[in-house]
Amino acid sequence: MSIELAAAAPTGGSNIWSLLLPFVLMFAVFYFLLIRPQQKKSKTRNSMLSALKKNDKIVTIGGLHGTIVEITDDTVVLRVNDVTKLTFDRSAISHVSASSEESASA
Repeated sequence: MSIELAAAAPTGGSNIWSLLLPFVLMFAVFYFLLIRPQQKKSKTRNSMLSALKKNDKIVTIGGLHGTIVEITDDTVVLRVNDVTKLTFDRSAISHVSASSEESASA
């Protein structure tokens, strides 16, 4: 009987790994398919928002097109046409359609 108990002892350790392996694999899949791409997207958006400057042509989240007239840490003043200026939060900017260097060379 002691031989049977000695032979059964090592299988208990491998049994724990066989239970944990699916969870480790699920975490790896979630990390590479969901978490990592979201972090990369967030990093590029934050770098775009920090690189904004005067005379950049931008599009807001709501689809409004305008040119940056004034910019502070939290707000952006956009010129929509010759007369109208609107103030938005910096986070309301979706993307830059043309930077000030592109519009100056065109």
